[in-house]
Amino acid sequence: MNTNPEQNKQNAIAFYKMAYEGNPAEAMRLYVGNEYIQHNPLVGNGKQPFIDYFDRMQKEYPDKSIEFVRAIAERDMVALHTHQTWPGNQEYVTMDFFRFDNGKIVEHWDSIQEIPDENLNGNTMY
Repeated sequence: MNTNPEQNKQNAIAFYKMAYEGNPAEAMRLYVGNEYIQHNPLVGNGKQPFIDYFDRMQKEYPDKSIEFVRAIAERDMVALHTHQTWPGNQEYVTMDFFRFDNGKIVEHWDSIQEIPDENLNGNTMY
């Protein structure tokens, strides 16, 4: 297994940003290996379902934005912590995990939570 955690971290950010901002096919071409295992139950397994999902999100929500708050890499895994803002000022915190094989993304998990209006502890989600 060829691992370069720092390069994997930069590639995960570039992949996610490119797909999120409307070019998922190019993101797949540049950053994903021969297989793509998807664990988000709202997105089909494989490359084409991912492309279809992000193409649809770009058409339906062209004004969405993403900020990468944290990125952590260890061995063949990268974790991204993001802040997403969608139309209507809906804000979400997301955590995405990517597994790499020979410098290419091959597997993805995520968790998404809407940022609530009320915060009982006074701490941000970042």
